[in-house]
Amino acid sequence: MIEMPAYSPRVLKTLFFGKQVSPYLDFSIKGLNKSGEAIAAAQRISVSGVQEKFPAVIDGGKIRLSQDGERSTHILKPAPWDETIATRRHIPANEHLTMQIASRVYGIQTAANGLCVSSDGQLVYITRRFDILPDGAKAEMEDFASVCGRNEQTDGTHFKYSGTYEDIAVGIRKYVSSWMVDMERFFDLVVFNYIYGNGDDHLKNFSLIRQGEEYRLAPAYDLLNTSLHVHGDDFGLDGGLSLNMFRSDEYDRTGHPCRADFDQFASLIGIVPVRSAKILDRYMTIPEETLSLLHESFLPEKMQRSYLRIVKERVSRFCRV
Repeated sequence: MIEMPAYSPRVLKTLFFGKQVSPYLDFSIKGLNKSGEAIAAAQRISVSGVQEKFPAVIDGGKIRLSQDGERSTHILKPAPWDETIATRRHIPANEHLTMQIASRVYGIQTAANGLCVSSDGQLVYITRRFDILPDGAKAEMEDFASVCGRNEQTDGTHFKYSGTYEDIAVGIRKYVSSWMVDMERFFDLVVFNYIYGNGDDHLKNFSLIRQGEEYRLAPAYDLLNTSLHVHGDDFGLDGGLSLNMFRSDEYDRTGHPCRADFDQFASLIGIVPVRSAKILDRYMTIPEETLSLLHESFLPEKMQRSYLRIVKERVSRFCRV
């Protein structure tokens, strides 16, 4: 059985609205896999993605699945049931670690998140739904597959991977009145995903959310070092950063972008050089805080070393001139 410490006051405040909540679930993931309740719950949730996700609520200091007609406040993500992924059981720990690094090391606005343990001893990632307001109302939210007009009927089965990050930037500029602020947030997230091996940062993993009378870029979610589990590309979108910019000599020679490419992309999407340089400078080295969070994570030591090796390789590519 995995020993899970009690949630810290910081986590209780951000993830559970300040309520005391147990990190231990009263139900089994194996049992959930085989139950009709799991199928019904998965159908109720409106969050995109192929990993199994289940709506949850906090009830009497416990985390439980939400029922029919009950609005969920949280999402549970156990390890994928696809057994072809050899390291699948460690995906919840990976996502929690990567989200924590994004938030606590780089100051990226993320969905509140944590880990819990099922009754059969499996780690489960939990995140709070930021589209559910304190009064229980649901905020309007659109992912960028919708914003960019991509769908299965017109763009095929893999429509969410169709396009470039410039397409998302165009959407931000079009629909966000405070676009300059959110463009920097978006740019920071694109660089983070590259450095931390997230090759699945597709159109549905970026969203706009209504805040009052305007739309803003939603907090980051589904951040994961996918390279730790599967061999993939540098980017989650087929067209990469943009089809309207020249690649650096290093990009052409190696097939991997470097800082010069991100500099050019920043200029293309309207970020002034002094601002983009401030963001890019932070990714030239691996912060000590990243190492601390890695060693404190629930990843086994061998996977911690692999995680660090991937990030070191990405930083090395990034720093090429």
